[in-house]
Amino acid sequence: MPSERLAMRHVREVMRLKNAGVKVREIARRVGAAPSTVRATLERFEAAGLCWPLPAELSDAALEAKLFAQSGTKLGHRRQPEPDWAMVHRELKRKHVTLSILWEEYIAGHPTGYRYSRFCELYGAFQGHLEVTMRQSHAAGDKLFVDYAGDSVPVVDRLTGEIHQAQIFVAVLGASNFTYAQATWTQGLCDFVAAHVRAFEAIGGVTQLLVPDNTKAAVTKACFYDPQINRSYADMAAHYGCAVLPARPYRPRDKAKVEQAVLVVERWLLGRLRHQTFSSLGEVNAAIGDLLKRLNEERAIRRLGVTRRQLLEEIERPALKALPAEPYVFAEWRVRRVGIDYHVEVGGHYYSVPWRFARQEVEVRITARTVEIFHRGERIAVHQHMSANHKHTTIPEHMPSSHRRYAGWTIARIRREAAGIGPATAALCDHIIAERSHPEQGFRTCLGVLRLARSYGAQRLEAASARAIEIGARTYGSLKSILANNLDRRAAAQTQPAETPPIDHPNIRGPRYYH
Repeated sequence: MPSERLAMRHVREVMRLKNAGVKVREIARRVGAAPSTVRATLERFEAAGLCWPLPAELSDAALEAKLFAQSGTKLGHRRQPEPDWAMVHRELKRKHVTLSILWEEYIAGHPTGYRYSRFCELYGAFQGHLEVTMRQSHAAGDKLFVDYAGDSVPVVDRLTGEIHQAQIFVAVLGASNFTYAQATWTQGLCDFVAAHVRAFEAIGGVTQLLVPDNTKAAVTKACFYDPQINRSYADMAAHYGCAVLPARPYRPRDKAKVEQAVLVVERWLLGRLRHQTFSSLGEVNAAIGDLLKRLNEERAIRRLGVTRRQLLEEIERPALKALPAEPYVFAEWRVRRVGIDYHVEVGGHYYSVPWRFARQEVEVRITARTVEIFHRGERIAVHQHMSANHKHTTIPEHMPSSHRRYAGWTIARIRREAAGIGPATAALCDHIIAERSHPEQGFRTCLGVLRLARSYGAQRLEAASARAIEIGARTYGSLKSILANNLDRRAAAQTQPAETPPIDHPNIRGPRYYH
């Protein structure tokens, strides 16, 4: 009965132990094989003319060919070219491709080649030599891993000499290792989302999933089972048609791909930029762009023999989703309560909503140009984004009918309308406005005064205003009473100079009021 054949890694261990003076039975115990198998392996090693230590460039397949070149087994007769394991590894990243399919294609071209079990064993040996992050299985077009590098790039202000630290955003595709990096001023939500938009543009497509860390910009509440995604970040993902799958808390292996990419970026980019002085964020990103081009398009991945750009075009590109027609416009969401005056305060400015939503809780979506207000998922108002000037933007349709009648009136218009009736009317309105603690509080009184001209005519209103000023009347009711009792038509009595000045007080009407 032929002895058992050892795997090549065990063959190497047998020769190492034998060269160290370990006995055959002890070697057999350590490698988990029969002593007869160990002896047969030593005999084959000697017959092949090999000596320990083996050359570093001697692969397992070449070692097996030397040891079993004269064997009468089936394997000994299959001396065919070694499969291109790097190509096998790349093909496995394609959707629905398995080792069984690749072996069938291999054996179709090499009928006497390796059997399926040996094919899988040799591929496993090749895969074992790859880096840890390369050994993870990532399908093409499936995941984009994102994170910020731990180190930053100093940017010196030309005017003040102050140093600001630029943060480095990193994104890497799971299957091809295509890497994108960009400098931002902060790791906040706005910069974080904008970096994603530019990363998708640099890749030229969209993956099925986004895998961020549990940063506050992406996850509002970290949870092992059900993390809560920031709404603005979720909106961005929905715009591009992908889902967010945050790495589990305290599970660094979930994002080992981007951790390795961050390490590559820090060594490949930051190490080369350490002697340069930057005065703007644009200069930093220009330098990063040049180095990224070299990393993705000129530097081949070890053991695979192809560049990241080649893997992107060959493997990832067919599986990526197309970019939407328009890039995502950053929007921030806030929860607000509508005031009693049916306005919502956003960033120091007040925006109107339909008056029936007064005192209701609403959600506000804020972009650089617009402010949209939603109530229970329904958009109830949209405004142009205004500066923080503590003023009001009011749409007339949002006002109740009782308020709408006065919406177009201002102090300047009231004075203009009053002057058109006469100087006394204008003076009366000025007195009314001046006596209020806030000018707008005199609006309704002045509007009432001006509307008396419709019933009594401008001439009588002017005469009544003159009499009201004379007697110190400052209310709508007093002026209307003068007109209703025809007091405006009576000539004002000429007052004789008094020895003592009369008492002038707005609450004292005097006897002439009742004539």
